[in-house]
Amino acid sequence: MYKPALTFASRVLATLALLTVLSAAAQAQDRYRAEIVVLERLADPLIQENMAGKMPGRAESSKRLWVVDSAGNRASDLDTTSNLTLNNAAARLESSGKYRVLMKTGWIESFPNNYNGEPLTIELGDFLEAAGHRSIEGTIEINRRRYLLVTVALNHWREATGDNRVETIEDSGDGDTRNGGDQDPGSAPVTADENDTAAISPSVQSAAADKELVTWIRETRRMRSKEIHFVDSPTIGVLIYFRPVD
Repeated sequence: MYKPALTFASRVLATLALLTVLSAAAQAQDRYRAEIVVLERLADPLIQENMAGKMPGRAESSKRLWVVDSAGNRASDLDTTSNLTLNNAAARLESSGKYRVLMKTGWIESFPNNYNGEPLTIELGDFLEAAGHRSIEGTIEINRRRYLLVTVALNHWREATGDNRVETIEDSGDGDTRNGGDQDPGSAPVTADENDTAAISPSVQSAAADKELVTWIRETRRMRSKEIHFVDSPTIGVLIYFRPVD
C-alpha cells in the first residue's frame, strides 16, 4: 500500500519550522545599530537666534537615553555601548576646538515597519544650580514608516542674565511628526510650529526667573542607513547614524 513520504503531522511541523525561520529572518532585517552623539559648539555661533519669550516645558518621558544628575552620575535605560562608528567623526569635531562632545552612545534595537518609539530623555551639559537641571535637555524619538524617522527636541539653557520675563510658551509640537505620521520630510526638515502658544503655569513663571533659552532644536529627519546625519542649532549639534545588523 502507498504511504506518503510525509504524514500530515510532519508537514505541519515542517511548515511551522519554515515560518519560524522566515520570521527570524524578517526580525533580523529590522534590527539596527543606532548611534547618537551630542555636541556643544564652543565658538561664537554664526547665527544669533532671538529666543526671548520662549519657555518650552520640560520633557516628560519615562525612558532615559542619557541623563546626568546634579552629582555627575549618568543613567540610561538602554543597553548602550561606547564602541561606535561615530567615534572618529566626533573626535575630528572635538579636535577642531570648536565643539565639545557631551554624549557618545549606541545600542542595538529592532525597528519594525510602523514602529512608534517612545521619547528618550536626554539631560547633559553644565548643571544650572538655580534651574535645578542640566543646560541641555529634551528628547530624541525614533519612529519607522517606510524609513526611519528621528525627531530631535532639545533645549539649550543658561542661567538668567537679565530681564527674563516670559510672555508665551512655544512648544506645543502640533507641527512635527512626533507620533509617527507617514510623512516624507524629503530634504526639508519637519519642524514645530513656532506660532503655537499656551497659558503659562505659575511653576513655569517661577522657572523663567532662573534660566533663559539660548537655542533649541525642533526637527524630524529622515534617516538613510550607513550615512552620518547632522542635526544642529547655532549652539548644539546631534550626529546620528544607523546600520542594519546582519
